[in-house]
Amino acid sequence: MSSQTPPRRPSVAVFDFGGVLIDWNPRHLYRQLIPDPAEMEDFLASVTTRAWHEPQDHGGDPAAATRALQALHPGKEELIAAFYGRFDEMCTHAFAPMGELVDRLHGAGTPLYVLSNAPNLLDPWLRGPARTRHPFIGHFRDYVVSGLVGYSKPDAAIYELVCRTGGFQPEDAVFIDDVIANVEGARAIGMNAIHHRSAEGTVAELRAMGLPA
Repeated sequence: MSSQTPPRRPSVAVFDFGGVLIDWNPRHLYRQLIPDPAEMEDFLASVTTRAWHEPQDHGGDPAAATRALQALHPGKEELIAAFYGRFDEMCTHAFAPMGELVDRLHGAGTPLYVLSNAPNLLDPWLRGPARTRHPFIGHFRDYVVSGLVGYSKPDAAIYELVCRTGGFQPEDAVFIDDVIANVEGARAIGMNAIHHRSAEGTVAELRAMGLPA
């Protein structure tokens, strides 16, 4: 797969999940569990840190990571268990304009896929409960979740995997992500790509590419 030739007008749309479709944020959950805002922020900054949870996006085991962290923080076992045990409650807020965009693309017959850096438990949630909470999630033909496959954006292998999963060539797809490094990773294998900063901007770029946004 190469980016040596100019990309064709895309006919497939591949979306990142958190930050593009859904406002993934542990605070949506922990506001319920830790009423004091300062205490909550301290817990997120010093216990369930990015350095702790990010390895699960790259294939780590959420259950093992939870046990290891609980051993380091006696008395906070239940709060730590909630991070992955109630992961879906961090995903309660969809970005409405992006959900409407997905509805329009699906209605026009555009094949849609999700490509996300996330723990493996996101995959069964997307295939089941998420479709009730966020009906537009059901429009996606398939989902590639980094924690399930063992590698992550911006590794070329995961973009190649989503192309194989959907049976399309990189130049036939546009990838939408809010992280510029992930956008550049997609472009490096020949995909069209959009750095998502607002729904309006992404819609305009998709329309310029000829997609029915």
